[in-house]
Amino acid sequence: MFIADRYEILEQIGTGGMSDVYKAKCHKLNRFVAIKVMKPEFNEDKNFVTKFRAEAQAAAGLTHPNIVNVYDVGDENGIYYIVMELVEGITLKKYIEKKGRIPYKEAVSIAIQVANGMEAAHSHHIIHRDIKPQNIIISKDGKVKVTDFGIAKAATSSTINSAAMGSVHYISPEQARGGYSDERSDIYSFGITLFEMVTGTVPFDGDSTVAVAVQHIQDEIPAPSTAADDIPISVDKIVLKCTQKKTERRYLNVAELIVDLKKSLVMPDVDFVKMAPVYGSVDLNKSVMDNEEEDVLSDDEELDDDMLNDDDDDDMLNDDDDDMLNDDDDDDDSDDEEEDSDIDDESNDKLDKAMKWIGVGIVAIILIITIFIIVKLVGSSSSSKENNTTAVTTETTKSNTTKTTAGDRVAVPDVKGKTKEEAGKALNDLGLGYTVVSQASDTVAEGLVISQGTSAGTQVAKNTSVVLTVSTGKDIVEVTIPDVKGKTEAEAIAALQNAKLSYTVEYPYSDDVEQGKVISYSPTGKTTEGSTVTLVVSRGKDPSSNVTMTNLVGFTDSGAEQWLIDNGLKATIKYDVKGGTKGTVATQDYPSGSTVAKGTTVTIHIYLGEETTTASPTQQTPSTTAAQ
Repeated sequence: MFIADRYEILEQIGTGGMSDVYKAKCHKLNRFVAIKVMKPEFNEDKNFVTKFRAEAQAAAGLTHPNIVNVYDVGDENGIYYIVMELVEGITLKKYIEKKGRIPYKEAVSIAIQVANGMEAAHSHHIIHRDIKPQNIIISKDGKVKVTDFGIAKAATSSTINSAAMGSVHYISPEQARGGYSDERSDIYSFGITLFEMVTGTVPFDGDSTVAVAVQHIQDEIPAPSTAADDIPISVDKIVLKCTQKKTERRYLNVAELIVDLKKSLVMPDVDFVKMAPVYGSVDLNKSVMDNEEEDVLSDDEELDDDMLNDDDDDDMLNDDDDDMLNDDDDDDDSDDEEEDSDIDDESNDKLDKAMKWIGVGIVAIILIITIFIIVKLVGSSSSSKENNTTAVTTETTKSNTTKTTAGDRVAVPDVKGKTKEEAGKALNDLGLGYTVVSQASDTVAEGLVISQGTSAGTQVAKNTSVVLTVSTGKDIVEVTIPDVKGKTEAEAIAALQNAKLSYTVEYPYSDDVEQGKVISYSPTGKTTEGSTVTLVVSRGKDPSSNVTMTNLVGFTDSGAEQWLIDNGLKATIKYDVKGGTKGTVATQDYPSGSTVAKGTTVTIHIYLGEETTTASPTQQTPSTTAAQ
């Protein structure tokens, strides 16, 4: 079919929650394109359609090497579509699944290209809102491109269905709450994507979209190095800064992120990423953490008294009060001397008291906020100690870290070569969890562990999750079967071997195809590497269908022709022999008794006759025996 009398739909190449994607040819510009067509069930949602078109039109203004460009947007007969650049390649999600996990240098290089695309969009005030490996394409020449910029805004809560499961693993906390999202929401999703690239798994998973979304809101993202080996501290810190719960603690913009990504390629083991402090006052954090082992909150009243008696607070209060009182006194003196004001002492006393109470109120508010922060900090610390849980944390400073007793740590067992079930049991018996990543292998049998994210013998905290890379068997590669019809047997076999395909050959007779050439082959189209293709090669004409020629000399031209036709032969009649009985066979090019294959053309030569009329000889009829 054609869309807009311009785009010829060729084949479907993908599908998603909101739309289907087709490969098409633009006959106006003579190029191949990808067309994203909105699914029919969303056509009735006018609000969705409006957003879909508006966002597509905005994205059409983006032109960047790391963005899948949008060429056109429109609708026809109820079909809403977006025409985009066609990129031949695979998604980052498929690439991660194929490799298990990506080495950090390659992952950072990919991340830089993704970030370049994000920065270009953000500079045009376009937010992606759905950064994830499924929306990142790696072309055949290694170019990384981000697709679907701005389209996600159209996906309102009324249009999200089970297909959202793929996006919820990368959703920012503010998006999960349904709140306002900006460029830093894209940075959060980018951080989750980088986490998956270097570890082979997402940080949070669950049985439902709600369960995963709640984890993004409440739980801290673990450092990638706790899920896989050989991840430098700079990559750890970049991921953690991107995925902070509060937007103000993330990178302020993508430009800052790109700077740190490039640094990590040059000095991966240097801790150069600047993390924002958890609270506004560094001294307050230091004070609380230094006194973590003391009974700071044993008595709220005592705490209040201590803080009220603090010299700094007294100075602040007294200075303010003194200043205010002195100012008032000066004003009174000035008024008495220059203006002879009637304000009496009683009014001045009331003003002094009012100003003092205002100052006390301000101090009280500051104290209440400070107490609340301290209670939250110490309360969470106490809760962790009471429950005896060992959380996987990342040290952002060299001090102020929770100590783990020797009894809370175990040595990771060697589970390489075991089945997934055996490896899981071995880890569970030691109080460890595991995450499975599938990867093809030509050497490790299907279902066995190829490698483990944390090396055997490494001491880790209980409840740590170890990434297991499990073999799916030999890699299944799809190949296109070459067209070998009409080729010689040798040419066909060579073409199949070049495509890494096996073959079998059948040799039937054929009246139409020359001996030694391919009549047909099966299957056709695409198949998996190593599959068997059956070649049908001609043996030539079937000898059992040969005809023994009879003696046609003396037959009439029509009688001879009819005999040839009845026996599966073709006749060519030539009237070129003088003399004889006119209209009878003088000679034939295949002699009597010779074997002729069916379908062969036999030429017979006919007498022209004498000038004088002579009696025609009696017509002979060939015997059945001779015909056979």
